[in-house]
Order: sequence, then structure tokens, then C-alpha cells
Amino acid sequence: MTEFDIKERFLSTGIENAPWEARLLLENLSGKALADAVERRCAGYPLQYLIGEWGFYRETYEVSEDCLIPRSDTEILVEKAALLLPQNAKFLDLCTGSGCVAISTLCARPDTTAVAVELFEKTLALAMRNAQRNGVSDRITGIEADVLSDPPAMLAADSFDAILSNPPYICENVMPTLQREVKHEPWAALYGGEDGLNFYRSILLKWRHLLKKDGFLLFEIGYDQAEALAELGEKCGFSHTVWRDYGGNDRVVLLKK
Repeated sequence: MTEFDIKERFLSTGIENAPWEARLLLENLSGKALADAVERRCAGYPLQYLIGEWGFYRETYEVSEDCLIPRSDTEILVEKAALLLPQNAKFLDLCTGSGCVAISTLCARPDTTAVAVELFEKTLALAMRNAQRNGVSDRITGIEADVLSDPPAMLAADSFDAILSNPPYICENVMPTLQREVKHEPWAALYGGEDGLNFYRSILLKWRHLLKKDGFLLFEIGYDQAEALAELGEKCGFSHTVWRDYGGNDRVVLLKK
């Protein structure tokens, strides 16, 4: 199967960037694995899962159906965290998934340490492998816990300089309209409740006491959620700053006392 053959198959099924995707698959797979991957990609299975790894920020991450695929818009969260964290900071990353937010922040800021929280055992194990792969396993601790519940007792109040999170934030009525590729990603990593705000509410109500007095929260949000996050933050005594992604949509919110 040649690059031209794969490109033509991809074009016939409406895949954007067909030449680039064909080249990537050919560089990473061969033989029966390549043929199977082409068929699965034509049926809407994500390219990233087929390759098994993906670039994010300045690092490369193992990815699988156990985690959300890292996206370039989330790099803004890392960029802001790296700039805003004080010297020798300790931060909390909630709903860590592949670990990309915590790990890339640690890579950008070698003076920092992190605790990464994830509900699912397999996903947390994946994040810890990614920490090892990117050379920060000595500066990150993984904890299996539900962000919609109270924090584990091992996490003490006034411990963290920041709480970072790219939580599930897709609202109920949008879930059925997601692209076919996105529907292969973990439902639990996407669904944020009826209005998409369940995780933000829980973090603000149940986890914010883990912040130091001058600590801050940094969230990725949906393009239309900035106003709602600002209101939630104000009720808890936080002012807000919003940054846009590369497409011009609201994407990251800073909440600070």
C-alpha cells in the first residue's frame, strides 16, 4: 500500500489533511498493521490512537483510548501556568488524563513539583508512564481520586500554589453532535454534566481549600463558558482573567483572590 493509495482512500472518505495523515501512518506502521489502520481511520477512528503517541507542547505523549487526545489549544493552559507559577511551586493537576498539562508544565518549569489526580487506574498509569518518558517522574505524584468528590485526606489544606485542570466540560446536548473521531475518546473525559460545569463547581466548592492563601486556579474551558466560570469564581471570592485560543475562542480562565 503506497502513500498515494492511502491518501486517495482518505480523500474518498472526507478526511481532512489526507496527504499528511497518509504520510504519518506510513512512517509509523507497515504490513497488516498499516492496512488495518487505514481501514479503521476511514471508519473515523482517531489517527492519534492508531499511531499510539502524539506531540503536545514540547513533549511527546503515549495516547490510547484510556485518555483524551492532547490538543494544541490546551498548550495555552501550560504556557500560562509556566509563567504564573511562583518559584519552587507545587501545583495540583485535576483530571490529569494523559498527564500532558502537568508534565509539560513540569518540563517548562524544572523548579516545580506536582500532584496529578485521575479517577481511572489505567489512565493514571498511562500518565505516570508519560512522566517517566518525559523525565519528570521524580517530581510528580499520581493519586487515584474522583474530582467530583471531596479530596483524599492525604491532600492537606493550604498545600498548593495552583490548581490546574482541563476537566470534562462538554454539556449534555452537545455530546451527540461531536465529530465521529471525538466519539472514540473516553466519554468520561468529555462529559461535564447537563450544562458542562459539574467539574468546575466541584473544584471550586470541594478542592479550593487546598490552595495557599495567594494561590490561583487555571482552567481550560469551552468556547462559550467564560461568563459562567467568571460567575462561579466571583461567588467564591475570585477575580478572573480569560485568554483565547489560536482560533480566537475563549479557552483558559484564571481565577485568583
